[in-house]
Amino acid sequence: MWYVMQVVSGQENRIVFLVEKMISHKILESCFIPVRRLRKKFHGTWQEVTEKLFPGYVFMISEQPRLLYEELKQIPALTRLLGRCEEYFTSLTEKDVRMLEKLRNGTGGNGNLEVEISRIAVDEGNQIRILSGPLADLEGQIRKVNLHKRIAVVEVEFMGNQLLVHLGVEMVEKIE
Repeated sequence: MWYVMQVVSGQENRIVFLVEKMISHKILESCFIPVRRLRKKFHGTWQEVTEKLFPGYVFMISEQPRLLYEELKQIPALTRLLGRCEEYFTSLTEKDVRMLEKLRNGTGGNGNLEVEISRIAVDEGNQIRILSGPLADLEGQIRKVNLHKRIAVVEVEFMGNQLLVHLGVEMVEKIE
C-alpha cells in the first residue's frame, strides 16, 4: 500500500532521511519524494534538472499501516509537520497508484518515482505527437504545451482532486 504524508514544503528531504533512519525496513518498504525531469535554460544553456512533482508531500510504501503510523508518531520532528486532522497520512487508492505508475513509465524500479522527459514531434499544423515517455499514456489529458519552456501541463485526477502537473518535454523533430 502507498501512503502520502503532508509535510512543510522544503522539508521533504529531511523528513525522508529521518523516516528512513528511524523506521525499520520490516515496516517501511520505501520512502520517497516523486520528482520530474525537466530541461531549463541557465545562462543560455539548456540543462536537465529534477524538481519535486508534489511539493510538500512524502510518499511511503508499507504493508503494515498501523505499525507505520505508530512508528511515525515516535519521530519528534514529524509531530508538528503532519496534517491537522486525526489522519496523519493517507492511503492512496489503486487508481492513484496506477496514475503514478503511468507517470513513472518504467523507471525508478526501487520504489522511487522519477518522471522522465517525454519526446515529442510537432507537425506543420503545430499538432503535437508524443513519441515516447510518460505523456504517451496521457495524450487526452494534456491541456497545454509550452515549447519555449519545454513543459506540458497535464490534468490528472489525484487523491480525489483534479491537479495540473507540469512535465518535461523535448522536441526531437519538426515534421513539415
